[in-house]
Amino acid sequence: MTLSARRQPADSPTTSPRLPREALLIVEALLVVVVIAASVMSAYGVLWNDTKVRLLPIAAVVGVGLAVLALTRFSWFVLLLLAIRPILDAVKISGSASGTSAGNTVADRGADPSAIIVVLFLLAAILWFAGLIARGAAKPLSLLSWALVSFGVTAYLSLLGSEFPQSTALEALRITSVILMFLVLEQLISSRATLIRLLSACYVGLLFPIVYTVGGVVFGYDVYEVQGSLSRLSGPFSQSNIFARYLAFLVIFAVAILPYVKRRWWWPLLLLLSVAVIFMALTVTLTALVGTVLAIALLGHLQRRNGLWLGLIVVGISSLAFLPGLLGRLESLDNTRQLGGAASGSSLTWRLQYWLEVLPLANRNPITGIGLTGTQYLTSEEKQPHNDFIRAYVETGVIGLITYLLLLVALVLTVRLALRRAQPATFDHAVAAGAAAVVVAFVSNSVFANVMSNVVCLWYVIAFAAAANYIARGEPAGRRPASANAALAPG
Repeated sequence: MTLSARRQPADSPTTSPRLPREALLIVEALLVVVVIAASVMSAYGVLWNDTKVRLLPIAAVVGVGLAVLALTRFSWFVLLLLAIRPILDAVKISGSASGTSAGNTVADRGADPSAIIVVLFLLAAILWFAGLIARGAAKPLSLLSWALVSFGVTAYLSLLGSEFPQSTALEALRITSVILMFLVLEQLISSRATLIRLLSACYVGLLFPIVYTVGGVVFGYDVYEVQGSLSRLSGPFSQSNIFARYLAFLVIFAVAILPYVKRRWWWPLLLLLSVAVIFMALTVTLTALVGTVLAIALLGHLQRRNGLWLGLIVVGISSLAFLPGLLGRLESLDNTRQLGGAASGSSLTWRLQYWLEVLPLANRNPITGIGLTGTQYLTSEEKQPHNDFIRAYVETGVIGLITYLLLLVALVLTVRLALRRAQPATFDHAVAAGAAAVVVAFVSNSVFANVMSNVVCLWYVIAFAAAANYIARGEPAGRRPASANAALAPG
């Protein structure tokens, strides 16, 4: 899958203004200074056995390089972020406590490479948008854009009732990065070639965590999360649940577009897809697996591919036969573990009990909520609610719940319009169907998991939604036969 790009016209929103030659020379000189300083600091970090001192200088160099790319080739900067984001958690500094009150501070999480990337993207995107608006080259915002912005506003409004404003602001910034990613992609996707480059970047990104996980299995470095007697594959991520959801969204969309991929990329994508499915099963994450089943079943209906339903049956039976941990996970659904138990498990009973504890917190501030992340500070379990609808209500109030529901409605309307505009049995229709299936998986996961601010997963949900939005707005050039649309990579 190649990311080669055709030269954009001067007024294209994907073209970033170039810096003057003198400014570029100054930037290059500063980059040399940063590289030398980073090398010295990293060497000291090795001597002191300090992980932060070792990694932060390297992160600084990478950050400066990305900043230069953002200023000179913004569209390539965005594609690169989508390609590298899944592997960044492999060098996470703050640990695996992202869903609890532990480690949820700027001091703990602000030094993570993933957090640095988010901040860099926010700054670059704001500057890029300012230039776009100044040139009068911005497209009108879609319904989905307005819905995302509305929910983003309620995220910041939740600061009014927050007892932990630092953590709330940090979470609001994470949500803002998801919103800005869609707004940016809505502007950038102005041609079929750009759309294909976007999808290519997403699947180049999938290659990195797959290779990392295979390396961990072969060479023995840690790619598992142990919960009681159960060992669950987590790959480069801090939690197996995050790995599973990331894989699920990429697998679902790949299944949709696979029949329309160029022949030279069909087998590599199929191999990548097959490994991803195996790894997703090894995470033993029921919410992701159930969401994937629902999504693939929908694809079978939308694309009239009866073989997908048969494939679901075969894969399901094989998984239960060869993965005893998955069967044990299913049996744990009726466990009666009480709040405060040792492991979170997959117990439905635990979730129901926890939701009953979480819901009364909304009474503290029913209009704007107790603040994002407030739940994990004000409950005995110190965890997020494991339900994004409850979380929206409790942490962002009635206003936040309404805007969150409107956001889901906008997602559904966008993929529905894309399906109606696209001719069946074409690449356009496959993109629309894939986005619709991803939305189904996202919503089903949101009922039993914490997905609302999971940037590493949501950037790809948003990317696929942006692809569908491009089709929904009627921008593809006419109706063409399936063979003309059958391409994942330009060439």
